[in-house]
Amino acid sequence: MFKDNRFLDYNMSGFRKDLIAGITVGIVAIPLGMAFAIASGVKPEYGLYTTIIAGFLVALLGGSRYQIAGPTGAFIPILLAIVLQYGYEDLLLAGFLAGIFLVIMSCLGVSNLIHFVPRSVTIGFTTGIAVIIFMGQLANFFGLSGLEDKEFFHENMIDLFRQFHTINLYSIVVALIGLVVIFVLPKIAPKIPVLLVALVIPTILSFFFFPGKIETIGTAFGGIPQTLPTFQFPHITLTKLVDLWQPALIIASLGAIESLLSAVVADGMKVGEKHDSKRELFGQGIANIITPLFGGIPATGAIARTATNIRSGAVSPLSGVVQSVFVLSFLLIFAPYASYIPLAAMAPILMFVAWNMSARKAFTHILSVRSGDSIVLVTTFLLTIFINLTIAVQVGILLAALSFLKKMSGKLVLKEAELSDVEIVTFGKDGTDSLTKFIVDGPLFFGTAKVFEDVYPSLLPAGTKKVILDLKHLSVMDATGEAILYTLLEDAEKAGIQVIIKRLPKDKLSLFKKSGLYERIGEKNFFM
Repeated sequence: MFKDNRFLDYNMSGFRKDLIAGITVGIVAIPLGMAFAIASGVKPEYGLYTTIIAGFLVALLGGSRYQIAGPTGAFIPILLAIVLQYGYEDLLLAGFLAGIFLVIMSCLGVSNLIHFVPRSVTIGFTTGIAVIIFMGQLANFFGLSGLEDKEFFHENMIDLFRQFHTINLYSIVVALIGLVVIFVLPKIAPKIPVLLVALVIPTILSFFFFPGKIETIGTAFGGIPQTLPTFQFPHITLTKLVDLWQPALIIASLGAIESLLSAVVADGMKVGEKHDSKRELFGQGIANIITPLFGGIPATGAIARTATNIRSGAVSPLSGVVQSVFVLSFLLIFAPYASYIPLAAMAPILMFVAWNMSARKAFTHILSVRSGDSIVLVTTFLLTIFINLTIAVQVGILLAALSFLKKMSGKLVLKEAELSDVEIVTFGKDGTDSLTKFIVDGPLFFGTAKVFEDVYPSLLPAGTKKVILDLKHLSVMDATGEAILYTLLEDAEKAGIQVIIKRLPKDKLSLFKKSGLYERIGEKNFFM
């Protein structure tokens, strides 16, 4: 089905590089996998299962040489909403359906359509997700108790302020230590995996100096099983399919956007590399079909881990396989020790991830332009935070489309032009007073119909016998444009006016023939 050239000329030297890169990415992926799972409202081991299975399958079946897949921050709001509304079991079904949608997208070539999602929409919901993740970690950062995850952002914020009196100073100390490690360690030892160290140091300190004073993975989730996940097919009913198809489609769309964006970033980091977008979506689809069968949550290409993979010297997809094996080894050997990890140590890691994914510079730039894109950006941003990602993306794309149509409506220009000597001789033998010429410049479609209608009366002035339409600069025409021309022809016929088409582009000629306009106007009235 797909030709794989990613292992051409592979040798032992390449394997050593992939081994080092895979272990390095695995060290980064362990804390992130657990943190993303917890933030999504599920147990931390489910994030590790996702890292292992999805990372392995995407490495082998995907379309990028360096892609690392797993749970990501972008999925957190939508996954948490599904868990709160339907439960963990239905989250698995939604992920399963999303995998099917991704495979269908691959077969239909939808990967090319992803590029038509406006930047103002992607920046809007990405920044909105970052705000949700960041603010969602305040409870763990301050060690607040008595909180319950709620569906809407404002409800969670109100609950957080109500419970602020339950603040735990030990949690703040642990979180601040992790934050200091995250910002200081890269400056003094840039090659050390900062996120893992930011998890290990606070865990050791809390275990020895104030045990039992703060909530840990063990007290909150009962620890992490030291076993492989078991196979379980999701229970599918018609009611569940009706309820979950839309969230699943959002997961698939978001996963497609993020995985292809990650692959593009990887291409940019390695000169001469180019990913296969159809194969990438296929690999992501298979991974998301298989992963839920073993308890894993939805996954996609992770930009930060993919970049780490490349910087660590990876040369083939085998580095992604090594990453999965390394995380699996951690699960089987060190899982019991993960029970001592404080939730307060997870908070600065997720805050750091949210800060990096917030696209602050792009957000500020689009906002400063104060155009239609700014309105789309702010609307998508606010809807992502206060309603949900599904509504935000739909409304954002709709507003972007309306903004585009508004811009395009000003691109059509119809103007009366001077007649040349050739035109007077060729068309105006019975006198130039009965001959008019109009130039149509721009797109003629439903978005510019109003512009055409406003100029319409001047196209068929009284006393005119012939009208020349110069269509050399006609860029686009749709069914509405055809209907406008048909109406013009009918009114011209009633008034006894001959319509002549001049310099119609060749690609539009075939459209005229298919629509019947060519026959309706008459071959003799076309001057190419």
